[in-house]
Amino acid sequence: MGRYTDAEPLYARSLEISEAQLGPDHPSTATSLNNLALLYDSMGRYTDAEPLYARSLEISEAQLGPDHPSTATSLNNLAGLYDSMGRYTDAEPLYARSLEISEAQLGPDHPSTATSLNNLALLYDSMGRYTDAEPLYARSLEISEAQLGPDHPSTATSLNNLALLYRSMGRYTDAEPLYARSLEISEAQLGPDHPSTATSLNNLAGLYRSMGRYTDAEPLYARSLEISEAQLGPDHPSTAISLHNFAYFYGQMERYSEAEKMYVRALIIAQNVLGQDHPHTTIFIKNFVSFLQKIVETNQTQQLSEHPLTQTILKNLLSNSSE
Repeated sequence: MGRYTDAEPLYARSLEISEAQLGPDHPSTATSLNNLALLYDSMGRYTDAEPLYARSLEISEAQLGPDHPSTATSLNNLAGLYDSMGRYTDAEPLYARSLEISEAQLGPDHPSTATSLNNLALLYDSMGRYTDAEPLYARSLEISEAQLGPDHPSTATSLNNLALLYRSMGRYTDAEPLYARSLEISEAQLGPDHPSTATSLNNLAGLYRSMGRYTDAEPLYARSLEISEAQLGPDHPSTAISLHNFAYFYGQMERYSEAEKMYVRALIIAQNVLGQDHPHTTIFIKNFVSFLQKIVETNQTQQLSEHPLTQTILKNLLSNSSE
């Protein structure tokens, strides 16, 4: 629900009880550590999350064994943190070991193995190692379709991720049918107003934007934002992402007034909910500044509002350009 400040004291208290009643090295304590770390991870508080993930992994290895599926989960989560931090060389061996455990203990065709394949592929995607990522994504999708069914939400996720790779590679015609099928599954299995449907709409809209198909993209962006606001709330991080992506789109279309309002809203949500140092906040600020720089360069500042956030950045840009 994005209510991170409400979640934190509950996770902390759960951890405190586990440590006191079961002991600091109990597997349930490891689970509590992992959950609190996941929260911090979501909030962008990576330095707070890392020692909790590390301790959770240490407990799992000691109490359950180095090849236990729960150890694989701990490895995966710590790798995911390193991935988010851009520490790709630290993440890769953890993802690889997690995958190895899943294949050995659960089987090469288990859904958890598919998840491990997907996560390692996501890492390679982030690193630009597209040829390494593609067969992992394809195998993950194959497992999901075979074990869970062609219309399962996890299959939709696998389709989405492979489409994302193709989009990164500029293979737009390969990406489109996968995004479309992912959206179709989400709408049918989860409902037309589910947050996952909103994500699918947003991703397909992003592809159309990349292809220059703006008239196809706009209604998808609008519907994605509408779902996020209605189902998650106007101040949810996912709503902020929808606003930011829609703003970027309007900026490209030179609909500056509409873009500015959305950028401002997205930034305020990110700063209030995620914090100033969260990666989403950093990206939003970077793109908003670039957007305003473009407006300054094209002498379109009259299209901007008097919002304090806009005017503060604008003043700095104008000051720097006059020096």
